Amino acid sequence: MVSLSKEDFLAAREHVAKHARRTPLMTSRQLNEATGYDVYLKCEMFQRTGSYKIRGPLNKLMQLSDEQKRRGVICSSAGNHAQGVALAAQIYGIRAVVCMAENATPSKVAATRGYGAEVVLHGTIWDEANAKALELAAEQGLTMVHPFDDLDLIAGQGTVGLEIAEDLPDLDAVIVPIGGGGLISGVSMAVKSMAPAAQVFGVESSDAPGMASSVQVGHVVTLDRVDCVIDGLRVKRVGETTFQIVSEFVDRIVTLPDRDIFSAVVWVMNRCKLVIEGAAAAPVAALLNGLIDLPPGSKVVCVLSGGNVNLERLGNGPFN
Repeated sequence: MVSLSKEDFLAAREHVAKHARRTPLMTSRQLNEATGYDVYLKCEMFQRTGSYKIRGPLNKLMQLSDEQKRRGVICSSAGNHAQGVALAAQIYGIRAVVCMAENATPSKVAATRGYGAEVVLHGTIWDEANAKALELAAEQGLTMVHPFDDLDLIAGQGTVGLEIAEDLPDLDAVIVPIGGGGLISGVSMAVKSMAPAAQVFGVESSDAPGMASSVQVGHVVTLDRVDCVIDGLRVKRVGETTFQIVSEFVDRIVTLPDRDIFSAVVWVMNRCKLVIEGAAAAPVAALLNGLIDLPPGSKVVCVLSGGNVNLERLGNGPFN
């Protein structure tokens, strides 16, 4: 069984805390009234690069050998991992190549280049960009920084959970979005290492239920099609490592349609005055749609994973 200890997350924080922010837990009276819970929002949209994904690369790149650092790193990403790797590589003085889908959000492509990374656009979904990254890694001797299926990366992402458990030690549950599974893997292990009784819920789009489908049959499956348009949730195949961790540490996975998640984006913007992206709204959407079953008044943390919104979609897309 794959597992990380509290000490692993504390060690990861030594690398992460030097360059990443400790993001706040915020409350919303209207969200409490709408759900009947005592809800806290872990605001990773205030993190550097606009999402939690700077954390994992800050820890991962510190584990590389001098030779690996000299050759450089490569990753594939829908956008947020790209920015995280690019900034971490810039901080550590390492060359970074990033493969992104051709339909990646333009602002995320521009931000990645702004952090100094070389961007290669390929395919229309993360899995296709990932195949290109593996090809270039072999050709150029670059070290692959997987966006979710890597224990060093997961340890870095898990510092989100470490902060939650430190700031709210009597929490009853935490709700986390699931794409490939890296965030929920780290958060679930970190939280339960400090608050063993806390429950962990994962949320996926019902148009890309890769983790829920895998857990249901007991092994990782590749989805035949993915209709989800939310890039942070749009993955055909979750990680082998993340699947093992989620199977052991996550209490339940719920799914709901993209339209309900987009409605939660607008709800949070309107009621909480916070700008969050689609994946970040999934935990709030799960609460608002009654998918989380807990005793009234339970202390619940929603991980708002990022705030890199495609503003063109906000005005012209499925929000209308």
